[in-house]
Amino acid sequence: MAETRWLNDREMRAWSGFLAASALVNRHLDQQLKDDSGLSHPQYEILVRLAAAPDGELRMTELANGLINSKSGLTYQVTQMEKAGLVRRRSCPSDVRGVFAVLTETGRALLEEAAPGHVATVREVLVDVLTAEQLDALADGLGEVSRRLRAQGA
Repeated sequence: MAETRWLNDREMRAWSGFLAASALVNRHLDQQLKDDSGLSHPQYEILVRLAAAPDGELRMTELANGLINSKSGLTYQVTQMEKAGLVRRRSCPSDVRGVFAVLTETGRALLEEAAPGHVATVREVLVDVLTAEQLDALADGLGEVSRRLRAQGA
């Protein structure tokens, strides 16, 4: 068994900062969305992905992969959103196992209503706190982490 490579002070500071900041940013975003529109952060992200997709629809598996969510977690969220009239499901005509999530007009309207407050909160808690150089370093560093982990999962 290989010897453990413990984190040094610099690495521990980066790790601790990442954990705290990601939890706090997510908490702020989730609270803002719930207060302003009644949506959870995952539900908002589902609406964003569907709104950006051709015809406002994506296969559930593609949506789960894009959101980095389990299929069961996505199914739960879509079920809740379907009950609220924000999305609907439709079967894939070419694959009996395939199911699409489809954005409804009600869902699109709620997204358009929620987006300005969400973007303002993203700016308040992250973007406007950092310098341009820090934003570039964050985007580059976390982008690399994401690329490597996605490649490992492929």
